[in-house]
Amino acid sequence: MTQSPQRFLPLDVLRGMTVCFMIIVNTGGTGGTYWPLDHAAWHGWTPTDLVFPSFLFAVGNAMSFSMRKYEQLGNAAVLGKIFKRTLIIFLLGFLMYWFPFVHLTDHGYELNPFDHTRILGVLQRIALCYCIASLLIHYCSKKVVWGISALFLLGYWLVMWQFGVPGQQYTITGNAGILLDKLVMGENHMYHGEGIAFDPEGILSTIPAVVNVVAGYYTGLFVQQQGRTKQGIQRMVLAGIVCFALAYAWNTVFPINKKLWTSSYVLLTIGIDLLLLALLIFVVDILGFTKGTGFFTVFGKNPLFLYLLSEILAMLFYFFRVGNVSLYQWINDSFFQTLSPGKFGSLLFSLAFMLTCWLVGFILDKKKIYVRV
Repeated sequence: MTQSPQRFLPLDVLRGMTVCFMIIVNTGGTGGTYWPLDHAAWHGWTPTDLVFPSFLFAVGNAMSFSMRKYEQLGNAAVLGKIFKRTLIIFLLGFLMYWFPFVHLTDHGYELNPFDHTRILGVLQRIALCYCIASLLIHYCSKKVVWGISALFLLGYWLVMWQFGVPGQQYTITGNAGILLDKLVMGENHMYHGEGIAFDPEGILSTIPAVVNVVAGYYTGLFVQQQGRTKQGIQRMVLAGIVCFALAYAWNTVFPINKKLWTSSYVLLTIGIDLLLLALLIFVVDILGFTKGTGFFTVFGKNPLFLYLLSEILAMLFYFFRVGNVSLYQWINDSFFQTLSPGKFGSLLFSLAFMLTCWLVGFILDKKKIYVRV
C-alpha cells in the first residue's frame, strides 16, 4: 500500500466510471437485466461491451505517467518491475477464479480441483496486455510500436480467417481462438459461461487487446503535451471519429465482436474512449466543472483493488447459503425483488452492491491509502 496524490482528474474519472460500471454489470440481480447491462449475444455491441476495453485503455493512460521513471533505470530493473507486476496481477486473477477453493458436496466441503481451474480471465488479460505493451513501448520507437500494433490487428484477422473452421471462422465453435485454447489449455481450464468451453479472454484474442493499452498510452502522452487545450481536444475527437468509422468499415468483413475481441471491435472501443476522454477533459479541465467527479475518483484511485474486492465479495455471496439458496439469491429475492419485482429490483441490487464497494474505496481514499501492484 502506498500513499500517492491524484495525478490527472479526467483520467481518474474515466477509470472510476469504468470500474463502477464493471461492478454493476457483473452483479446483476435475479430479476433479469436491462439490455444496456447485458453483453451483445454475439456480433454487435452494447454499452456493457465497452467496459473492459476502456479499462485497458485507462491502464495505458496510467502507464504514460508511471513509465517515465523507467528511463532512468537499468535493463534488469525495468524487466524486474514489468514481470513482477505482470505475475502479481495474473496470479490474483487465477486465484480469484479458484476462490473460495472449496465447494459443498453431500460429504461436506471438498477442495476445488486444480485441474478444473480457469487459467485465463479478466485480470490475467490485463496482466498480459500490460506486459506486452510495456515491453514494446520501453524498447521500441513510437513508429515501431504503432507498426507492430497494426500488425497485431491485421495478423489477428488473417489468423482467424486462415485457421478457423472454413465457413465458421467467426462463430463460437469454429473460430481459431477456441481451437488454440483447447489445444494449449484443455477444456477444463477454460470458461464455461457460454454453455461450452469457450474463453472470451483466450490466448489468441489477447493479441489485439494489447492495442487498447498501446492506444491508451499514447493518448496519455498526447494529453500531457497538448490534449488539455481546445485544439488538442479537437484532434482527439477527430481521431475518435476516424477510429469509429474505420471500425464500421472493417465490420463489413470482420464483425465487431467483444467475445472474439475482433480488430474492428478494438478500433470501435478506442474511438469511443477517445471521444469520452475528450469530453471529460473539456468538461473538467476547460469548463472547470468538477462537481460529482469525486464519486468516480474513489474508484479511479484504487481500480484493481476495488474490482478484485467486488469479485471476491460476489463469490462469497454465492458460496454461503441461506436454506437451500445462495446468500446472493436470498438477498435479491428477500429484499430487492420484494421491493421492486423484475429488472428494476435487479438494478437496485447492482447499485447497492456497487455502493458497498464504493464505501470501502471512500474509506481508503480518506485515509490516503492507494493499493498499487
